[in-house]
Amino acid sequence: MNGDLVRVLDGNIFVLSEENGDIEGGPNPSGYFGFDTRFLSRWRLTVNGERLHPLAIREVHYFEVRFFLVPGIPTHYVDAKVSVIRDRVVADGNFVETLTVINHRPEPVEYTVRIDVDSDFRPLYEVQMPHQAAERPGRLYRRIEDGSLRLGYRRERYRRETVVSSTEPAEVDDCGLTYRVRIERNARWTTTLRVRGLVLQPDGEDVRQRAAPRRSGGTPRLRLDLDRWLARTPQLSSDWDVLTDTWRRSLVDLAGLRYSPLVLPDEAMPAAGLPWVATATGRDSILTSFQALPVAPELAATTLRLLGTDQGTVLDDFRDEEPGKILQEFRYGELTAFEEKPQAPYYGSADTTPLYVVLLDEYERWTGDTALVREYEDEARAALHWIDEYGDIRGDGYVWYQRRNESSGLVNQCWKDSPDAICYRDGRRPGLPRATCELQGYAYDAKRRGARLAREIWGDPAYADRLDQEASELKVRFNRDFWLADDGYYALALDSDGTPVDALSSNIGHLLWSGIVDDSRAAAVAEHLLGPRLFSGWGVRTLAAGQTRYNPLGYHVGTVWPFDNALIAAGLRQYGFRREAGIIAEGIIAASAYFDARLPEAFAGFDRQRTGYPVRYPAANSPQALATSAPFLLVRTLLGLEPYGEHLVVAPEVPARFGRVELLDIPGRWGRKDAIGTARHHS
Repeated sequence: MNGDLVRVLDGNIFVLSEENGDIEGGPNPSGYFGFDTRFLSRWRLTVNGERLHPLAIREVHYFEVRFFLVPGIPTHYVDAKVSVIRDRVVADGNFVETLTVINHRPEPVEYTVRIDVDSDFRPLYEVQMPHQAAERPGRLYRRIEDGSLRLGYRRERYRRETVVSSTEPAEVDDCGLTYRVRIERNARWTTTLRVRGLVLQPDGEDVRQRAAPRRSGGTPRLRLDLDRWLARTPQLSSDWDVLTDTWRRSLVDLAGLRYSPLVLPDEAMPAAGLPWVATATGRDSILTSFQALPVAPELAATTLRLLGTDQGTVLDDFRDEEPGKILQEFRYGELTAFEEKPQAPYYGSADTTPLYVVLLDEYERWTGDTALVREYEDEARAALHWIDEYGDIRGDGYVWYQRRNESSGLVNQCWKDSPDAICYRDGRRPGLPRATCELQGYAYDAKRRGARLAREIWGDPAYADRLDQEASELKVRFNRDFWLADDGYYALALDSDGTPVDALSSNIGHLLWSGIVDDSRAAAVAEHLLGPRLFSGWGVRTLAAGQTRYNPLGYHVGTVWPFDNALIAAGLRQYGFRREAGIIAEGIIAASAYFDARLPEAFAGFDRQRTGYPVRYPAANSPQALATSAPFLLVRTLLGLEPYGEHLVVAPEVPARFGRVELLDIPGRWGRKDAIGTARHHS
């Protein structure tokens, strides 16, 4: 993705534009997007036929941006006789832009202000992958009615429309709006354009009307909502300004990524990220909610409700659905409506189901909300049953994956889901099914946590004993079959014939987080994670340097992912490696300073000593919920925040660079509590 695109968003509705505010579609990813559809592919402003160039851009809030513009090329700036301000807001699902034209001449001047408008109504997937875009069988249409321009796309019962209206009279034609205005000397002219993207049902009603009570109020509502969000989330201060800035930016970005699912219009959960996954996903929503428990535990409640509601109930090869399985992704666009793609919803991930149980347990530990745990007992039991019934494809006690949908399903159904991510050290791809190591850790953790819920909340001690026994047996079996004694680390996966896949990867850090690692082997794992092959100086690489497929700019084969590192640091801390956890936290937080305090989805795995700065990964989603919430888990790890009964235990171990770290008003079953950690300076 073009890192220079200007973003404004409100949950899963967003606008990406050029630096002058224009939207130029086609293969360019700019546009006004919602519900996996591009509602605007052209939004071009001219004054007297001239394009505009930016003097400055001010990102006021995540939902609001201001462009300061002048006509012509840069050499004209010093003599500009007219300037333009574009105030852009995304609110209540709409795109609103106020244009202000300022005449700097000492006499009245007539201007022609033009907005060229178009929409291709492309599915988001085709905008992301333009080389895979096909000619679509639907019909584009446009008409002028009541002074507004209405653009539309219809394919059978599927309809999307874009309606553009203006507060000032305009000459409206099929391709845009024209204003012919006379502006007095040193005066200004203003109009506000409202763009509505409509997701129409067959009866012509916008499907989002049911959510209207929450999604009304426009910019004032969003400003008030953001103020309230920042007032109730824990506030952090640190001697290291980079940490303070990153924490604040993460809070604001997480606020921006919140959206209300159609089935839960009065609740909020995190969308996965801009621009390609502004939707509900199983893994991202679960792990974001887990990482954000210290700041916004209510996000976890909505995530658990939505994913529990959409849990798999039948065998459906097209969607990779199985009873008890938690969804991988939910899309609303044309491709899913006509089953050209399976994501409505799609269940092709083997990790989301055990992670659902992990989040349910951790949410209760943090909040004491036993009512939700009781409400979703059947869903949790179904998820635990899936691990053994459908996850264990080979009947050997491990979680495996192999897609049912051979045409468009995901080959890799773990968090590293790109085609080359799971490989031997010599680059060979293993056969299918595959059993990646972290899946076994998640299953182990889910069984242990499910046992606690069964014993303490569901009142089923026999079920609890069974789950505990199964977890213990899995841990023994795993440490026997996945450990590579000659290498001193765990295999990335088991091949279809049971052969260990011997690549060295960041996945071994997730094993620490899940607790499946034998205590006697934890030090060796920690040494590899902080060793030069995996640790770049900024963070742990997804795949170790020296492996055949290693590429510092490869999506899952050499980049550094902040959320991956946050889980690894938490795992190191659990096994007593506090110093090592601090090293990882320092690297990730230090990197954020080079991205304006906004951690991207991933960045390149180049060595820190070689480059001196973290290199941007060009296609990274940003903001991305997993990366946005990673600092929350890192700070939790540094301060040693752990629920214990009705109390929050604070056991800080803060690296010297952080100095003093204060986190105030941490919410939980204890009410609110402060945590303070001070670095220990070693001589």
